[in-house]
Amino acid sequence: MKGVSVQTEVVVIGAGQAGLSAAYHLRRRGLEPGPGFVVLDANPGPGGAWRHRWDSLTFGAAHALHDLPGMPLGTPDPAEPASSVVTRYYGQYEREFGFDVVRPVAVASVSDGGGGRLAVASASDGGRSWDARAVINATGTWDRPYWPYYPGRDIFRGRQLHTHDFRSAAEFAGRRVVVVGGGTSAVQFLLQLHRAGAQTLWSTRRPPEFTRRPFDAEWGRAVEARVSARTRAGLPPLSVVAATGLPLTQQYQDGIAAGILVSRGPLESLGTDTVRFVDGSEEKADVILWATGFRAALEHLAPLRLREPGGGIRMDGVRVAREPRLFLVGYGESSSTLGATRAGRSAALAAVRLLEAEGSPTAAVPALPTQSG
Repeated sequence: MKGVSVQTEVVVIGAGQAGLSAAYHLRRRGLEPGPGFVVLDANPGPGGAWRHRWDSLTFGAAHALHDLPGMPLGTPDPAEPASSVVTRYYGQYEREFGFDVVRPVAVASVSDGGGGRLAVASASDGGRSWDARAVINATGTWDRPYWPYYPGRDIFRGRQLHTHDFRSAAEFAGRRVVVVGGGTSAVQFLLQLHRAGAQTLWSTRRPPEFTRRPFDAEWGRAVEARVSARTRAGLPPLSVVAATGLPLTQQYQDGIAAGILVSRGPLESLGTDTVRFVDGSEEKADVILWATGFRAALEHLAPLRLREPGGGIRMDGVRVAREPRLFLVGYGESSSTLGATRAGRSAALAAVRLLEAEGSPTAAVPALPTQSG
């Protein structure tokens, strides 16, 4: 298929929660896989970023996964790895609704293709490309782990790894591990590493933000409003923990009481086998685990010149202000699984309205199969 350009109405980039939700609602509005829309995914199989999570992250310990539209997840075994649960669920979902996801496709660029269309070029798949009137980008963050710079990071002789590369706490038994980061992943790593027999130190830039506030619908709306205000202003989205805080569960309270979940404060620098904190103290270290989060994977959108002076992309809901043919889902306020599901629907409806405004009418398809009644 080298050099082939495929014509379609909408390209969905990414087959995670947001991308699959968008695909579902595009079908319900009369667009068929192929001529109506195409879903591209960089992974070799279903599951999105979840397929890469470590086996010790069980479904019960993971952030809540919300149902995709039209097919409930059910009640998985909380002890089963979250990666297995989600990969199976997404795979069933793709088959149930016949999305025919094209994979693995690493998108190299999205650019103005002329004639009111956008050109989506692949870095793989023999240089294949897609020509569409609208693009729904649902690439998430997993492929862009954030590694902060500290003096000495390049001379540290121990092992350095990111959340992206973590597989098992057992391999660090007997090692002195410094976990850097203030989010949920850092807290879970610390507890797992301690149980596996590692000696742990925790470094955060600010005091950990534990909260007793229930993570309910009202809380969710407040968080989304806070994040939305930034993206509407063209500022980079907040990290998850900056927007939500850490839930003060009984497990976390026990970890604090045991001295495991007590931060030593920010790092200042690294030595060949040490870390130095800003308070002047220095500790030996064998491993540094950078649980420092991720950034939105949007490099392929660079040809469209979307960035604002504030460093972010200015959004009007899910529509990009500078490029009305482009919709971002799983970005900003829609980065949670619940937000991503809703954003997928919003993007699909907005894309259909765009097509209709340009003279391509679609019809609702109430017969689309559903398991939710």
